[in-house]
Amino acid sequence: MAILEVKNLKKNFGSLQVLKGIDFSLEKGEALAMIGASGSGKTTLLRCLNFLERPTEGQIIANGTVIFDAANAKTASEAEIRKNRLHFGMVFQSFHLFPQYTALRNCTLAKELMMKEEPGFKENKKKILEQIREQGEAILSSVGLQDKVDYYPHQLSGGQQQRVAIARALMLQPDILCFDEPTSALDPELTGEVLKVIRGLADKKTTMVIVTHEMQFARDVSDKVLFMDKGMVAEYGTPEQVFEHPKEERTRQFLERYFEQ
Repeated sequence: MAILEVKNLKKNFGSLQVLKGIDFSLEKGEALAMIGASGSGKTTLLRCLNFLERPTEGQIIANGTVIFDAANAKTASEAEIRKNRLHFGMVFQSFHLFPQYTALRNCTLAKELMMKEEPGFKENKKKILEQIREQGEAILSSVGLQDKVDYYPHQLSGGQQQRVAIARALMLQPDILCFDEPTSALDPELTGEVLKVIRGLADKKTTMVIVTHEMQFARDVSDKVLFMDKGMVAEYGTPEQVFEHPKEERTRQFLERYFEQ
């Protein structure tokens, strides 16, 4: 059973149709790379998956359960969206760290706020917060920041801040980790730091959806590649199929432009 299925997903902004009926599926442990020209709808699709944008039509199914159906008003309620958003961890282009908090607190804050709503938190507050701290330290260590847990964002490089953002997304143990151009704000050296972390997650079979312009990285790290063009899925398949034997002329033209650079 697929961990994620997207069926006929559409998104309109007024009279502008940005997504025009998107269909794809993802199995547990797979990494999906979304590629395509700027403005093709990749980021909008990712934001629809995480409910930062509400789809106009279509369904999103996670672990066999319909978590969004544009035809069912209940799935569009704030309570349902808040709950179902937990299926997805989001890493943005910019780091969006709280400047007044350390790397560790940026990582653990969301988990702390969630646990405060759980029964028995007050009675076991000290133990629970210690467990969250230990989890945060372990995750920061896993992204190579074991010696930076008490640093503030201004004391970290861009690559280190992005790794804190990845750790923060991992803290809530999402089913699917989503990346929206995670290296676009970084210089080449720092880009390598972040891509190394994502490669490590792929090696651990973390289920991921990655929007990227790093074509070589997309080819190396992904199990599936989705090429978008003008709000539609123009090509969808394995890295070998899409990069080596594309069926569509527009896919070939896009890849030729990239690899000629």
